[in-house]
Amino acid sequence: MKQIGVVGSSVCDEHLYKIAYRVGELIAEKGCILINGGLGGVMEASAKGAKKRGGIVVGILPFGKDYCNDYVDIKIATHMGHARNIIIVHSSDAIISVGGEYGTISEIAIALKEKKKVASIEPPVILKGMKVCKTPEEAVDYVIS
Repeated sequence: MKQIGVVGSSVCDEHLYKIAYRVGELIAEKGCILINGGLGGVMEASAKGAKKRGGIVVGILPFGKDYCNDYVDIKIATHMGHARNIIIVHSSDAIISVGGEYGTISEIAIALKEKKKVASIEPPVILKGMKVCKTPEEAVDYVIS
């Protein structure tokens, strides 16, 4: 069973929230496990979408288990702050980014360095090796193929 990481900002607008939600739905529909940082914004939206479709969500949390959105099934409390980004990437077979800021950029860069597929929707930067996608369907199809 593939594990797909979904990364993006802990605060996002309604547009990115809807995109991340759909990404989560599609990941669950494809029978994959969703891994993310367990907080709000893109992380919450993707987890909520996955849960709606009966998926499993793993949250790699920057702090303790109490700092988590309501849609995470398995809570991994790291107390590592942003250093937990490495765990998210290494635990994922591929990464989908939705929007994002500096933390998201670090996750994209680590994934590319580790030769993992990275699909990005509305990325904050474009890095060599990542695939910029227009839709959640395109992104999920790319990382699963």
